[in-house]
Amino acid sequence: MKKDKIKSEKEVIRKMINIYCKWNNEGDGLCSACNELLDYACERLDRCPFGQNKPTCKLCTVHCYKPEMQRRIREVMRFSGPRMLFYYPVTAIRHLLKEKRRPTPLP
Repeated sequence: MKKDKIKSEKEVIRKMINIYCKWNNEGDGLCSACNELLDYACERLDRCPFGQNKPTCKLCTVHCYKPEMQRRIREVMRFSGPRMLFYYPVTAIRHLLKEKRRPTPLP
């Protein structure tokens, strides 16, 4: 059975936002701003025109985030990316390997 790529991408972004929020915001769990960003990212993934052929966002030819949300998600990814190896090593390595694949062009 083929793994759901959208579900997998949602899991990666959830982990990245959790790491970012834990280090940069006070309190337990996600703050409201990080929760809003996670909801937005999941909504964008659900609407991805590539569907199950989705490349990683870094390699994607279609940028579907609003400029402010794109800035925020980049900040999260830059911060959390290197730390993923310590918190979620298997997830981080799988994600890095996905970046090596060429994106499938849109029909």
